[in-house]
Amino acid sequence: MHDTLFLFGATGDLAQRYLFPSLLRLLGDGLLPEDFRVRALALSPHDTEKFHGILRPRLEQAMPQASQDDINNLLSRIDYRSVDLRNPESVADAVKDLVHRRCLSNLAIPPGLYISTCEGLALGGALATPHRLMLEKPIGSDSASAEEILQSIAKLIDEDRVFRIDHYLGKAAVQNLMALRFGNTLLEAVWNRNYIESVHILVAESDGVDGRDSYYSRAGAMRDMVQSHILQLLCLVAMEPPASLEADRIRDEKVKVLRALRPLDAKHASTDSVRGRYTAGTINDQPVQAYQPPEGSEAETFVGVTAHIDNWRWEGVPFHLVTGKRLPERTTRIEVNLKPVTHWVFERPDRHNAQPNRLTFQLQPQENIQLGLMSSLAGPEWGALELQPLELELSVPTGLHRRIAYERLFLDALNGNHALFVRDDEVRAAWAWIDSVSNAWKDANLPMEPYTAGSWGPLQAPDFLPEHIVSAAGNAK
Repeated sequence: MHDTLFLFGATGDLAQRYLFPSLLRLLGDGLLPEDFRVRALALSPHDTEKFHGILRPRLEQAMPQASQDDINNLLSRIDYRSVDLRNPESVADAVKDLVHRRCLSNLAIPPGLYISTCEGLALGGALATPHRLMLEKPIGSDSASAEEILQSIAKLIDEDRVFRIDHYLGKAAVQNLMALRFGNTLLEAVWNRNYIESVHILVAESDGVDGRDSYYSRAGAMRDMVQSHILQLLCLVAMEPPASLEADRIRDEKVKVLRALRPLDAKHASTDSVRGRYTAGTINDQPVQAYQPPEGSEAETFVGVTAHIDNWRWEGVPFHLVTGKRLPERTTRIEVNLKPVTHWVFERPDRHNAQPNRLTFQLQPQENIQLGLMSSLAGPEWGALELQPLELELSVPTGLHRRIAYERLFLDALNGNHALFVRDDEVRAAWAWIDSVSNAWKDANLPMEPYTAGSWGPLQAPDFLPEHIVSAAGNAK
């Protein structure tokens, strides 16, 4: 297990809100080496004492249950260096005194700084064997920029020592998708085009762009959420069973899904996709302002796109992918809609009003599995069989000890387990499809549709959202 962490971007929100608290919890649980050390690196001209003074209240806020002894234990292992990430020599000077240890470099920084930072790490000896590298998403902003980053880093460090993070893969509920799919005959037997009508993947956020204007004005919802999180969920739903749980066998199957995605073209852009931007509205009875990106920005805050996977298993099955900010609630869910019963024998309801089975995996804000069936339990026992929808719910007990995603990812990277990280060919395949959508929008001159904050998106959104959400939204009006 590696014993030294170089944490770049140490003063940023990601590091302060998630990364350092994850290390605090891992250390408190005795899961890190006894001589574990962290070098925090950022541009701010702090010394170690001042950095500790900044970090301590953030740890107390993020982990109120942590004791002062545990916080002091972590802080005693952290020293701070100011570094100019655009200057490889500055990076090299900041790390070279620790490269005699087994080092993991975590780059919680904008992708535009990856190449110069990695050049500095290589210059300082921190990318030589056995040292490792962790990269936050996104890797670039399109295929061309991603390729530049991938090729530049490949010259400095071997692929088997690179760990590209999509933190969704570290969530226990996301990992459970594979367990449910491949560990249960009931699901795997019907997991194909013969029985499945459609799939919805929804990542909804009630929060706005607040605090991320600089990044979001360049990325938008497509590059921020669809390119990474949603496509990873799509892969786990649609992949073939891997030969084993070895990291590369899993990633081989994910790449096959991404390469089978049908590119979007201008002809189908308006029917198979919608993009929007929220205007002023109300969330939880509180007024919120419209998103106003810098002039010239094409950043969308809502995306709906129907993806098609051109292989035997999924031919003809639409995958409706939706994400948006300032939606009515925060939820991440996958809904698998099965085809109607072939021969319907009941009078009430008639076959046109019968509700097909639906399997729902809710990943956040809480983990939940629901199976929608038709049952006669609600019908009168002295009359003809009358079927009503019945939801079977398998809630995850709230008392379970769940690690946040970065805890699992840190442990896997320190131990060299690649299964929950993204391989270079996954990055290339994902960007190739995302670029096809962006180019189709441009060629079709697809308009940016407005939607009121607190609604479920633009007027076209119901074409992509799960039916019951559309119905509920209509009933609420």
